[in-house]
Amino acid sequence: MPVPAPVPKVAAKLHKVGGCQVFPADNPWNTRIDDKPVFKNSAKIIAKQAKGHAIHLDLGTTETYWGIPVNIAKADQPKLPLRFGVEGENYKSESDIGPVPIPKKARIESWSKKRPNPASGDRHVITVQKGSCRLIELYKAKRVKNASGKVIAWRASAAARWDLSSNKLRPKYWTSADAAGLPILPGLLDYNEAASGQITHALRFTLPSARNAFTKPARHCGPSRGSDYPAYGLRFRLKKSFPTRHYTGAAKAVVVAMKRYGLMYADQGSAMYVTGSADPRWAGVLDQLRKHPIDGSKFEVVKPDGAITVCQ
Repeated sequence: MPVPAPVPKVAAKLHKVGGCQVFPADNPWNTRIDDKPVFKNSAKIIAKQAKGHAIHLDLGTTETYWGIPVNIAKADQPKLPLRFGVEGENYKSESDIGPVPIPKKARIESWSKKRPNPASGDRHVITVQKGSCRLIELYKAKRVKNASGKVIAWRASAAARWDLSSNKLRPKYWTSADAAGLPILPGLLDYNEAASGQITHALRFTLPSARNAFTKPARHCGPSRGSDYPAYGLRFRLKKSFPTRHYTGAAKAVVVAMKRYGLMYADQGSAMYVTGSADPRWAGVLDQLRKHPIDGSKFEVVKPDGAITVCQ
């Protein structure tokens, strides 16, 4: 008699942005992994790039240019044309084309009040449109202005859209505003959510090098060969034995989330960097993690539900 497949643990109360639930309850981002088996290559993957690097919350307190801001657009937000190609990078062939309902004054990653148009960096723009609950994300975004200085369009290296009510993935082998072909929004740390005492989704994080492979929900490959590099989409879980008694409040919610939902490998970058949005209230959380750091060796890689696709 066949054994029924285990029912995945899903979030009891899902995170909302702009009044929109961030993907269905059974979406991989919202699914718990605390009872899933360890991946066979876990020890090698952890030793290669995670061990020796403490978790770093890459978000801001008083520095507005840290973290990735989230923009909320009106349901009737006017659309602007979208052009492609920034600093020699052009992923139009793997992008969703415009026009896009992104406000002219949308905040760009690395922005500040004195510098609303940063000149370097990834410059992500994340926008959720109310009503339609569409998510639009840009990579290396720039405002296009006419001779009089009026914003007339957006320009980006890559652009991706999602329906937040759907589990539909991007086309196979396509990138997004994130290298893995994943959405950025569902993995961001939000202070209000952390302060509620419960984070109900995986967190987006980076490591320096990715394998030329991916597993769902990721859709795109990295450049490195070898099974000791992680494929995009793999989940890293803080070990069950790791004590949480040193952490309180929002910091404890972050630590517990890393045990229950884990970290989703989304892009190449600094080792063990977890992304969030800027908020001065993060200061206490950052202090707790400095006092009680969490080394990458305290994590393990979870066996993926589906196959790993290796790119040639």
